[in-house]
Amino acid sequence: MVSVRDLDANVAPLSEPHSDEPQLESVYHLRQLVLLLSCLEWWWRDRQNFFAAGNLSIYWQPEDIGKRWTERQFIGPDFFVVLNVDSRPRNSWMVSLENGRFPNVIVELLSKSTARKDRTAKKTLYQDVFKTPEYFWFHPDPQNQEFRGFRLENGTYQEIVPNAQGWRWSEELELYLGIADEQLRYFAPDGTMVPTPAEDAMQQKAAIAHTQEQLQQVQQHAEAERERAEKLAERLRSLGIDPNAL
Repeated sequence: MVSVRDLDANVAPLSEPHSDEPQLESVYHLRQLVLLLSCLEWWWRDRQNFFAAGNLSIYWQPEDIGKRWTERQFIGPDFFVVLNVDSRPRNSWMVSLENGRFPNVIVELLSKSTARKDRTAKKTLYQDVFKTPEYFWFHPDPQNQEFRGFRLENGTYQEIVPNAQGWRWSEELELYLGIADEQLRYFAPDGTMVPTPAEDAMQQKAAIAHTQEQLQQVQQHAEAERERAEKLAERLRSLGIDPNAL
């Protein structure tokens, strides 16, 4: 069992349970968090049965129900997803107010100050207390990149074996997670990278431009054929032949 001291857990702020997580360590961490959140929300934009958040506090102890907010303890994964819940915005994730639901997937972004706890104390907490089905960690600094993933099997995290591309399959998300251009990205079962909204817009724009180019080529070909036919008709008429009679 992981102790609160091991996790350096804090107490919640006054009033309702707002998130009280520290700032991310670097611009790499910030960009990675935005990428994980924006891509998944875009990929699942037609779904209303999941909650995804980054750097948001999770209050999990059952005995917290009768405590003042200032006495409640919490932890804030860098990124987590809860399935089969409504997608309304929340200030924090209060397990006792969410029918006892814990995250289905957690991703921690390693840093110099958190890596040891992410690999040990937090991993044990997510395995033994949260019983989160899948846990991944990734170091977003290009100079120190590290990516691993684990799936809960018979109460113990077992490492998810990567495929030939180094991607690891998430049964919960039904997506691969893997590194591309030094960032952790999602990949569909067919290997297609899940785009950001901006990337998707660019792809759509490129597809429209390609279609317009093809249409223009067809029109140019049709115009060339029309001109060729007209020249042939003029040639026949110059020879005293009515092209319409042929």
